[in-house]
Amino acid sequence: MTAPGRFISLEGGEGTGKSTQARAVGQALESRGLTVHLTREPGGTPGAETIRELLLTGHDEKWNMRTEALLFAAARAEHCDSLIRPALEKGEWVISDRFLDSSRAYQSVSGELTDADILAIHDVGSRGLLPDRTFVLDIPEEVASRRAHARDRGESDRIGGRDSGYHRQVMEKFRQYAADEPGRVRLIEASGLPEDVTASILEDLSDLLG
Repeated sequence: MTAPGRFISLEGGEGTGKSTQARAVGQALESRGLTVHLTREPGGTPGAETIRELLLTGHDEKWNMRTEALLFAAARAEHCDSLIRPALEKGEWVISDRFLDSSRAYQSVSGELTDADILAIHDVGSRGLLPDRTFVLDIPEEVASRRAHARDRGESDRIGGRDSGYHRQVMEKFRQYAADEPGRVRLIEASGLPEDVTASILEDLSDLLG
C-alpha cells in the first residue's frame, strides 16, 4: 500500500525566506527517501507560469483586485490538476512556495474581496484543496524589507512593489490565519539562522513523517 502523499506550503511576506526553506526542507525530506516536488505560486506548471507573467509584470493598476484574484485562482487550478494532485495520488510530497493563503492575504487587504469570496473561488477552481501543513515564516518588518530589496536589487514585481502599509496588513493576515487555524497553519519565527528555521519546520512535520 502506497503511503499517503503530503502537501506542504510556505507562506509569509516578501523577504521572509520561503524559497530558501522550501529547498532546505525538500532536501531533508529527500534524504529520508521521499520523493519531493518543489513548486511555487503563481506558477509551477507551464500554463500557470504563463499566468504568473501576466500577474507580476507591468504597473500595479494593470489589473483590479477582482481580476487579480481570478487570475491567481486560474493559475492555482492548473497547478493543482497538473502537478499537485497527481503527485499526492502517487504518495509523493509537494512543497509549494505560496498557495491559497497568499491569495487570502494579498487579495483581501483592499476590502474589495472577502475571505469567503476567495475561498469560494478556490472551491470552484481547485476543488478546495488545502495543504496538510502550512508554515508562515515571520520576521521583523525591517529585516524582511532589507532582504527583499537585496533579492530584487530594487526591481520589485507589481505586487512586491506595493507600499509598506499594504505589506504590513498582509503579514497581519498571515498571523491571523495561524491563530485561527492552528491545526493546519503554524507560525514560525524565522529571523534566526536558516538551518535553525529548517529544524523547527522539520520538528513540526514529525507527525506527518510517521
